[in-house]
Amino acid sequence: MTATAEQVHRAGKSADPVKGLYIDGAWQQASDGGTTSVRCPADGQEVAVVASSTAEDAKRAIASARATFDSGPWRRLTDIERGMVLLRVADLLERDKAAYARAEALDTGKRLVEAEYDMDDIAACFRYYGKIAGLDAGRVIDTGRPNAISRVVYEPLGVCALIAPWNYPLLQAAWKVAPALVAGNSFVLKPSELTPSTSILLMETLEEAGVPAGVANLVTGPGSRVGGPLSSDPRVDLVSLTGSLATGQTIMAAAAETVKSVAFELGGKNPNVVFADADWDAAVDNALTAVFLHSGQVCSAGARLVVEESIADRFVAEIVERAKKIRMGGPFDPDAETGPLISAKHRDQVHAYVQAGIAEGAELLCGGYIPDEGPLADGYFYPPTVLGNCRSGMSVLREESFGPVLTIETFRTEDQAIEIANDTEYGLAGAVWTSDASKAQRVAGALRHGTVWINDYHPYVPQAEWGGFGKSGIGRELGRAGLNEYREAKHIWQNIQPAPSGWFGAAPVVNETGQGTTN
Repeated sequence: MTATAEQVHRAGKSADPVKGLYIDGAWQQASDGGTTSVRCPADGQEVAVVASSTAEDAKRAIASARATFDSGPWRRLTDIERGMVLLRVADLLERDKAAYARAEALDTGKRLVEAEYDMDDIAACFRYYGKIAGLDAGRVIDTGRPNAISRVVYEPLGVCALIAPWNYPLLQAAWKVAPALVAGNSFVLKPSELTPSTSILLMETLEEAGVPAGVANLVTGPGSRVGGPLSSDPRVDLVSLTGSLATGQTIMAAAAETVKSVAFELGGKNPNVVFADADWDAAVDNALTAVFLHSGQVCSAGARLVVEESIADRFVAEIVERAKKIRMGGPFDPDAETGPLISAKHRDQVHAYVQAGIAEGAELLCGGYIPDEGPLADGYFYPPTVLGNCRSGMSVLREESFGPVLTIETFRTEDQAIEIANDTEYGLAGAVWTSDASKAQRVAGALRHGTVWINDYHPYVPQAEWGGFGKSGIGRELGRAGLNEYREAKHIWQNIQPAPSGWFGAAPVVNETGQGTTN
């Protein structure tokens, strides 16, 4: 990457330094004037300065969302009318794809091409929910009674607190914002303080598309400053989080006080099971993509390679050889194949995770060091790392590294493969590679994970639900179930021939004088 190219991209960033706090349709400063510096993980350079919201700011945002929802300008629109707004949002995202992708690449350090793919997926998410608006108007129930009409209808929950992570900042936000909006809710969005720029751009896009003031609110800054009100304020009806298990547990405890709804995606420890009869080239190539895409900073990363013993030595040797050749670089480096980790702190945590695995007996096959020379030394890079000789109970098999670290486990039988793959308290995603269609279906059916790929890894579509078993979370995003997370089901019963029930004796009869008598 040339300095000139980087300067051009940095000069083009569109996140306004004074923005970050968006309440009731207006940009504001934090109540204490605090700001947060956003730095590119590829070189540590500042790319934006945004407001660092306080707990008081979060409460004001909640108040705006509550008042707007209760007054009803958005929820009283028809589903189809709200869907048309979401379709405009999708069009605007496609129009402004370059600006969004650049901002996302600078915040996260991921390759620009990956950020561009993300923008396509984000537009597709808004378009999906825009198109299905109005298709589910509820249902009529057969009561078995000729004098009764029974209907189940769906209504918006109310005020939603939406907490998005730093690895896919706008994508994960879109998975929440789109269904929340089309259902008729108002919301407060809280992006990671490390990656707020595209959330700022989204508020501008929602306003341009016609979302009324107060429906969409944004608070930026550390969760330690704003997380409390979002999860405990009684005016909030739902908290949707994509984040760590520890954060989810904290929010669940806070939300329990007011018995509010929660929807969590909390990560995973995902097995990629390869049988000896798998397509060799496809399985090897996808095993690399499964774990090293976005430097392993993917909740569904295939960080556990579970490979049949008869091919393990040769398969792992090829993985290691190819992993050593993966080129790291910044977002605008045309030769880079993967980027940095999000921060120095996270890089050091990943390195400590690798060192702990080695101390427990894992064999370091490649990687496992922090680059300290050349251009990579200025960023938060960590090389693709492979750990062999991994056994059940090791910390590297129990804990999520959220980095470019692949562990190797082996099996002899189909039952062993299933047992190993399910040996985790998480259950977000997994994959099985085999040319035997029957075996593929058996194993996929036995895996206790929310998404299972057969002879593939990572693809998803907004039409299909996403979420996990076990400690990977609660509820689902995307698909029809993802919409239902933001709706309440209401049963309406109408008696079209009302009459006295006679339950407690004879009903009174009103005579001509207006006085009640009994028969």
